[in-house]
Amino acid sequence: MQWETVIGLEIHVQLATKSKIFSGSSTQFGSEPNTQASLVDLAMPGTLPVPNEEAFRKAIMFGLAIDADINKRSVFDRKNYFYPDSPKGYQTTQLDHPIVGPGNIEIQLANGTKKIIRVHHAHLEEDAGKSLHDDYHGMSGIDLNRAGTPLIEIVSEPDMCNSEEAVAFAKKIHSIVSSVGIGDGEMSQGSMRFDVNISIRPKGEEKLGTRTETKNLNSFRFMEKAIKLEVERQIDVLEDGGSITQETRLYDGEKDISRSMRSKEEANDYRYFPCPDLLPVIIDDVYIDSIREDMPELPDARAARFIEQYALSDYDAEFLAGDTETAAFFEVSTKISGDAKLSANWVAGELSARLNSDDISIKQCPINAELLGKLVLRIKDGTVSSSGAKKVFEVLWAQKSNDVDAIIDQQGLKQVSDTGALEAIVDEVLAGMADQITQYQEADEKKRKKLMGGFMGPLMKASKGQGNPKLFNQILAKKLNS
Repeated sequence: MQWETVIGLEIHVQLATKSKIFSGSSTQFGSEPNTQASLVDLAMPGTLPVPNEEAFRKAIMFGLAIDADINKRSVFDRKNYFYPDSPKGYQTTQLDHPIVGPGNIEIQLANGTKKIIRVHHAHLEEDAGKSLHDDYHGMSGIDLNRAGTPLIEIVSEPDMCNSEEAVAFAKKIHSIVSSVGIGDGEMSQGSMRFDVNISIRPKGEEKLGTRTETKNLNSFRFMEKAIKLEVERQIDVLEDGGSITQETRLYDGEKDISRSMRSKEEANDYRYFPCPDLLPVIIDDVYIDSIREDMPELPDARAARFIEQYALSDYDAEFLAGDTETAAFFEVSTKISGDAKLSANWVAGELSARLNSDDISIKQCPINAELLGKLVLRIKDGTVSSSGAKKVFEVLWAQKSNDVDAIIDQQGLKQVSDTGALEAIVDEVLAGMADQITQYQEADEKKRKKLMGGFMGPLMKASKGQGNPKLFNQILAKKLNS
């Protein structure tokens, strides 16, 4: 039987506020455990929560970024459950009256096609604390610093049908969040976490299958692996005559395995009711319009500008514009190099590959944008070849030097661009390639282009890799065609 997959995402984004959603406690990451949890965060008797306006502002910014409805009346509810890292015994969240209503996000897939993914809503809520399992043999520790940190939970419609679409949607959300500045998007720190709802059904069937939810995925790579693993598991269960249990599952990225965590709860299991300590929050058009006027450049608009301003391809523009830090890095590099296409190639190529292999973000990159711009400039002006530039790049990456010109001199990578010297090398090399010259001159135009490359290897070897390939080509073509 042929199966089709149905995927919906719930994305938790920590908002970049200085204080928590209902208290003045700091949200700074990395502090000593249990040093940033106030009596309000712990819901001690006699304390009352006070909504953080900045959390509302940032939630509205997200809503405007996806062209969503902004609800002028939003209500906080209590979601009741007992878990060690939830000191209140409930979570303050929004159920029926969220701050952000329906919206749309366009994703682009690897084959160039585009697809609209609907967002059902995004609601404000408080984060829970964190259970620590690694530091205590046979026990768990509880760190409540994160308790009360403001979140928006972004809930998609089940519009995705494979891991590629789900990852593209998650990356687009990450791009929007970082671009508008509502969160830092640092997944390694838990600032953005993904819950993936997955079901399968016979191809052509309208009715949705029973879904499972895989929780707390904190990387795009883990999300892709978890989806593929769960789809395969569900197909195996059904094809063996079994049935899918609606449940919450956990994925172990190190072992690439998943396991059942608990049966899936329904809304009534949480006994939601309006929070008696918080009044409904009312906003008006004036407030929304003031936020709209201050909105920064969005990823799609930035990509369009890159295409127009720098004459980049759609692919390069989408890649570079998708992340605020990468976009800024590219623009600084281009300003110094004066060559947008070459800068784009290096940022999207060599630099991106090294960031991925070292598993670090561009914020942690050991080469700054100014240095890369200087290196690209030296390729552009013919000082160093592309292969030589890669050697300079390695020295810069290892932080052994931050002087591009000094590295070129010390490594002996400076290209020979003296036409007289290059012409002498061409004459010397051609003197020993009579057969190749005859073959070239007897070939048609199309074949000549392929044969030209056969001369470049000996020329570069004769010049010890320092001959300017562009000038070599010009001199070579002139001599071979005369």
